[in-house]
Amino acid sequence: MTAPQTEAETHTEAVPRRGAVPHRVAVIAPSPVSMFNLAIPELFFEKVQVDGRPGYELTLCTADPGHVVTTGGHALRIDRGLEAAADADTVMIAGTGDRYTPDPRTVAVVRDAEAAGRRIASICSGAFVLAEAGLLEGRAATTYHGLAEELRRRYPSVDVQGDVLYVQAGQVMTASGYAAGIDLCLHMIRTDYGAAVANTVARQALVAPVRPGGQTQFTETPLPPERGTAVKDTRGWAMRNLDRTLTLADLARHAGVSVRTLTRRFHAETGVSPLQWLLHQRIERAKELLETTTLPMDQVARACGLGTADSLRGHVHRRTGLTPSAYRTTFSRLPTRTG
Repeated sequence: MTAPQTEAETHTEAVPRRGAVPHRVAVIAPSPVSMFNLAIPELFFEKVQVDGRPGYELTLCTADPGHVVTTGGHALRIDRGLEAAADADTVMIAGTGDRYTPDPRTVAVVRDAEAAGRRIASICSGAFVLAEAGLLEGRAATTYHGLAEELRRRYPSVDVQGDVLYVQAGQVMTASGYAAGIDLCLHMIRTDYGAAVANTVARQALVAPVRPGGQTQFTETPLPPERGTAVKDTRGWAMRNLDRTLTLADLARHAGVSVRTLTRRFHAETGVSPLQWLLHQRIERAKELLETTTLPMDQVARACGLGTADSLRGHVHRRTGLTPSAYRTTFSRLPTRTG
């Protein structure tokens, strides 16, 4: 395993070939593999278009090419071997039903990729492969909540966080189970190509907008997945009116319920209070505007409902660790002027 890195080094190495198109992703299928885990990167990365070109080049590979057994007992044909991961910018490990004896060839590939400065990611029980390779030693990581204690017990040097959807520690990312892989892929798309692209992909896939992300040195604790539709129309209305001052009474009036009922339904469906959800959306809109426009800070603040440039600065810094100006400099997706 490589030595610990500084924040600047971590950021540089976490996203190799930044700005290059396409970004090459190799998804390794350990046997038996989760078909759902394999489907997520393909579904989301292949929707990304940058200037009319594919944003990602995706390759599925496995230690023994041919028919790979799935966790459901089916056979899935994968023709590429692990050599396909050699030139990848990102190497992902899908979840597996055999977390006790990770294939040493797969372990070696992810270890070599990490040493070469590649971005490494796992979904669900794929974290056990990364742990076996030593990539999670002394790092924060997560896996499916039902496996968190096992990961903690088998690899005590790993800082296992079982209550989050995904974790990023430098160039290494881990997602918990099932649909958390979606959140991780959207986070990666946002990191590579910006909030506007990631949110477009989320809309195309009919999933919730991108969760908080974009900073390689941060451990993310995104909003929980939405679990209902009773106040869905009100959430949509609020998103279309983020430039306005919206109170609990305004939201309740739109939903046609009392403030108490609105608060109860909001929490049941989103996992947070209405005002927490609203603040989250305002900050996400601010980040998108910082990435995709040259608007002055006071105009960005007004457009997302944060009021003033000072308020914008405080909220963005608390969320990302960067000032709005620094965030824009780092993540702007506008063409760079030359000459």
